Amino acid sequence: MSKAEDLRRLLAEPGLIVMPCCFDALSAKLIERAGFPLTFMSGFAVSVARLGLPDTGLISYGEMLDQGRSICDAVSIPVIGDGDTGYGNPLNVKRTVRGYAKAGFACIMIEDQLAPKRCGHTRGKQTVSRNEAITRLRAALDARDEGADILIMARTDARATDGLEEALTRVRTFREMGADITFLEAPRGKDEMRRYCDEVDGPKMANLVEQGDTPLLPHEELEEIGYKLVAYPLTLQLAAQQGMMDALAAMKAGRHPQHLASFTELQAVAGFPEYFEAEKAYAEG
Repeated sequence: MSKAEDLRRLLAEPGLIVMPCCFDALSAKLIERAGFPLTFMSGFAVSVARLGLPDTGLISYGEMLDQGRSICDAVSIPVIGDGDTGYGNPLNVKRTVRGYAKAGFACIMIEDQLAPKRCGHTRGKQTVSRNEAITRLRAALDARDEGADILIMARTDARATDGLEEALTRVRTFREMGADITFLEAPRGKDEMRRYCDEVDGPKMANLVEQGDTPLLPHEELEEIGYKLVAYPLTLQLAAQQGMMDALAAMKAGRHPQHLASFTELQAVAGFPEYFEAEKAYAEG
């Protein structure tokens, strides 16, 4: 069963899918080891982790693809990849979708922001016209339907630029066109979240950012509202950053950092035990 088929199976099962987001192979492996059935490669988190730069369209398609290939190779669970705007015109979008499918992603997210795009919970976003957004999505769907083994998540940021009604119209249209999953970014409050889930069919994703525009609702309430997926794009990165800052402060003050994972645990996540077993088997002939 392909990763895309795995994701289709997950979407068909009852219940909310909780999806911590990853930014490298290590974070993806930790998510899988913790028992989560799915992860998402966050563009914001990859830009910060790989380049130390903001999520403002500075990271390239090639860099995202390279990071994604490492992530997909490291885990057996399906991975959704942030495909941003598709990195150009409709032909670029098709190439991006095909590239993500070959890299091992189960799904790619394509959005309607004007390039260069930026994080959905920051100010200054701009979106393309509805017609251009439709054309962009049509190219992504064509790539899927022409043989790319990957699902398409269609995202709109129009809530911030054109209001809720336009955002609802866009995701409704995206779903009617054949998007596998829709994603209305940054609804402001439970009433808007409920309208989205009530008025658009099919699987829908909530994106919960700490100190973001969308309330951090309990999982039970998100499921009751009608969401199928909930993504936490920065939670692990924020936790890692705080842990590193605390360790650095301790060392700066002349103390050894506390509350560290053990060296044994790190070796296990990295795959040392499996490596040594394989090494021994080859040595024994």
